[in-house]
Amino acid sequence: MTVDQDTAPEALDAPTVEQALLAFLAEQIKTEVGLDEDLFGSGLVSSMFAMQLVVHLEETFDIAIIGPELKLENFRTVTAMTALVLRLREQQGAESDA
Repeated sequence: MTVDQDTAPEALDAPTVEQALLAFLAEQIKTEVGLDEDLFGSGLVSSMFAMQLVVHLEETFDIAIIGPELKLENFRTVTAMTALVLRLREQQGAESDA
């Protein structure tokens, strides 16, 4: 599932991001996960998979994940990734409006 990159940041909501992430993860790791399941702590994914997550989030949601945002805590759960996507979309949308 991909999200229309022309979608305004305010049109992208948490359930949409969550469903896209859950579908991506199910396809990649061949198992369903919970929104707050620790993907790395549970052993479902490796730290190498974190880079795939970064690329997927950047391409799917038209965001740039750089610097301090590249910490593992932002990718540990679907809930954390959703919060990251929404925060960056809002920040980057505000920056482009300025």
